[in-house]
Amino acid sequence: MTTPHLTLAHASLSDGNEATPGADSRPPVTHGRLLDFPDDPLACMKKLQVEHGNVCALEEGGTRIYFAFGAESNHQVLSNGAEFHSRFFALRGSRNSPQRRLSSGLLSMNGEQHKRHRRLVMDAFIKKAILSYVPTIRTLSEQMIDDWQPGTERDISRDMTEFMLRLTSSILFGVESAEMAYRIGRMTDHWVHMNHELGMGAFVADPEMARRYTELLDFAGELEGEIKELIEQRKRNPTGSDALSLLIKAHDAEGGISDDEMVGQAALIFAAAHLTTAHSLTWTLFLLAQHPTAMSELHHELKSQLDGGFPSIEQVERIPCMERTVKESMRVLPASSYSQRIAAVPTQLGPFALTAGSGIVFSQFMTHHSSDLYVDPDAFLPTRWLQINPSPYQYLPFGAGPRMCLGAPLAMLILKTVLPTILQRFKVTAVPMSEVSGKVISTMLCPTSSVMLRLDKQDGRFESQPVLGNIHTMVDLRETAPVVRRAA
Repeated sequence: MTTPHLTLAHASLSDGNEATPGADSRPPVTHGRLLDFPDDPLACMKKLQVEHGNVCALEEGGTRIYFAFGAESNHQVLSNGAEFHSRFFALRGSRNSPQRRLSSGLLSMNGEQHKRHRRLVMDAFIKKAILSYVPTIRTLSEQMIDDWQPGTERDISRDMTEFMLRLTSSILFGVESAEMAYRIGRMTDHWVHMNHELGMGAFVADPEMARRYTELLDFAGELEGEIKELIEQRKRNPTGSDALSLLIKAHDAEGGISDDEMVGQAALIFAAAHLTTAHSLTWTLFLLAQHPTAMSELHHELKSQLDGGFPSIEQVERIPCMERTVKESMRVLPASSYSQRIAAVPTQLGPFALTAGSGIVFSQFMTHHSSDLYVDPDAFLPTRWLQINPSPYQYLPFGAGPRMCLGAPLAMLILKTVLPTILQRFKVTAVPMSEVSGKVISTMLCPTSSVMLRLDKQDGRFESQPVLGNIHTMVDLRETAPVVRRAA
């Protein structure tokens, strides 16, 4: 479960810092529109890398965004929490506002505060807690596919988004108050989208900004009220196994989590969990539909190791092809495709002497598509994982370093149980000549079109179908010979 941060271009940007002089006096800086980055992050980053290499900047009017691509840069930026701080929201609200409290969870914390709260939040994501969520995952996944009929076409992106909204609401807020949990989940999802849209408005002159900002603050107050009411319910009945109940019970030597802190943790955990896992489910099903060889190998494993239903934890361990498939899907189409850090102190990044407050983008997508690390990096080849073992900074769908996503084990469990449940019952095939397009929005690689798949009774006979859309600029959909090598 990765983090749908607001784009850095709408958060803290720095004045143009001079590059450290070298043999080539021209700094690796492109002068242009800063909005080129949020308009199309992948195209912008690819162009910058071609022009300048792995460390570069985009500048407009003396203001720069810095970019650090590749494993070496990932290691520098992600392993040093003292020099590079996390920054989540562009619009925090006044100090005592609901917006400030909602945006003050773990993902916006740094230093000792982050370390302490990470320890407390971790209780909701340890193995014992994750296992307690399995019955909910099973129930909701079976309910979803019970509504599907062979011979129909479905927008699998919409289905996975709705499924993860229900699942995340239940896991985080509890099934005892299912309707309230679902309502809070929908409100939190809407709040995250409002923040993204207004973050863009904060950067660009917009006469509607003041009105919409007032709407955001008002909505934040409504959402906070709902979450606080749920917290009070949980306190009166402290036996729940949902993540919110575990957070309420969490204590360390300094005490527990206050109600105000609980509001921020709940909002940000939901924001980090919902859409990223939904997108990973969607992209994996689509990639399998377009790669009959990979689907055939996976089908053979599912048929030989499972019994046709939701797999047990023990059975999950017996389907390594499923894990390779998920890993490769998150490599080639990572749900979280870039993120950012803020320089907390003056520091050096490649040729640049950064001042405090400089914003740095690092990119999972760019790293995962590096030909220096992966053979045929744009190809979907699950078999490559039989021979490669990349470092945490070469492969980082859940981030890396001390801030690596706490929810990664839960996200992997969802992917490795829900996908087999679907694929044992249904054969999925892309609808011929349908559009499949995507774009990185608020750091997440989201489908921007329907992802239409035909569902048929599983018969083990697979074929790909031609599709339209910009998906072809992100992944090579041709079936490629499984030539693999170990990551450098």
